[in-house]
Amino acid sequence: MTNRESLQQLFTEGLIALRPARLLDTAPPGLPAAFGFDRVEGMMLGLAIGDALGVTTEGQLPDERRRRHGEIRDYLPNRNCRPPPGDPAIGCPSDDTQLAFWTLEQMLADNGFVPAQVAQRFCRDRIFGIGQAVSAAVSRLRAGIDWYRAGEPSAGNGALMRIAPMLIPHLRNPSSALWADTALCAMITHNDSASISACLAFVHLLWELFRMRRPPEPLWWVREYAAMARELETGAAYRPRGGAFLNRFSGPLWQFVEQNLPDAHRRGLSVRQACDLWYSGAYLLETVPSVLYILMRHAQDFEEAVVRAVNDTMDNDTVAAIVGAAAGALHGRKAIPERWVSRLSGRTTERDDGKVFELLKKARATWGSG
Repeated sequence: MTNRESLQQLFTEGLIALRPARLLDTAPPGLPAAFGFDRVEGMMLGLAIGDALGVTTEGQLPDERRRRHGEIRDYLPNRNCRPPPGDPAIGCPSDDTQLAFWTLEQMLADNGFVPAQVAQRFCRDRIFGIGQAVSAAVSRLRAGIDWYRAGEPSAGNGALMRIAPMLIPHLRNPSSALWADTALCAMITHNDSASISACLAFVHLLWELFRMRRPPEPLWWVREYAAMARELETGAAYRPRGGAFLNRFSGPLWQFVEQNLPDAHRRGLSVRQACDLWYSGAYLLETVPSVLYILMRHAQDFEEAVVRAVNDTMDNDTVAAIVGAAAGALHGRKAIPERWVSRLSGRTTERDDGKVFELLKKARATWGSG
């Protein structure tokens, strides 16, 4: 059974929290002839670097973080990932990098996305800073539950943070199989309407960024996200956990994005001011607006986009990982500061320095076109 057939069966049996929109049967447009694998490396290294820059202060309020560290523009010492004596701090992974690159690693082994295989890869090694939904899904998988029944009904950001590599096997031959692969990968850990639709919408954004020669205008981010997600969300209502919109919104995630981000942009709010309005934690009603708003304001500058994510949000490693993936897809590896690349450990476990670079080299050889 192909992944497209599996997705259709899940729709038929009511096992996936997603609407069967016609978009899922539409192939993404081909990539330009000038497209190069530098964009893919930018996307994946942007993810790993954003994660590594943020993980040491994850969960801190921006004011507290600034009091302790000033503005963070380089890696901070990480007690779980120490550099050689006398060397400066190096960039070390959390679960964002691990799960994204384990997905890529398994797809390389299988020459494509096999859901059950990726699910088992998530169970093989210790996950750093594992979130509640991923932990619950992994526990079910280890207990022998089928991959398509393991995911939590959670609107956390643990699937969105790892979804970027799903594009890579489809670079040469884009087809609607990309959407099936993305939906199935998302539901392994998060079988939730906001989560699966956000993963699909973000993969759509990444694909379109691969096709661009220059940054889009700011409202493009909102239009493209909402246009994709409105067709896919089931209508489940999500409510803010706090901030200015507490008790003022109940509805689908795409609607929150469409209603509130353009207004924040018209008002000229800084990233910090906007993210304080809706909070910037691990809940998708916070993460997705934060990511999109940072990109609306700073997509033209890879470094500044990632720095704002790291400094101005609470779940800053994941927000920075997602922002880094998008900005990297737009600008390519060449736009990433060399000090961040050269000091990235490249680990996906405690003992595999350089693994992310090795996996990208294999992916270039397998699916690259330049």
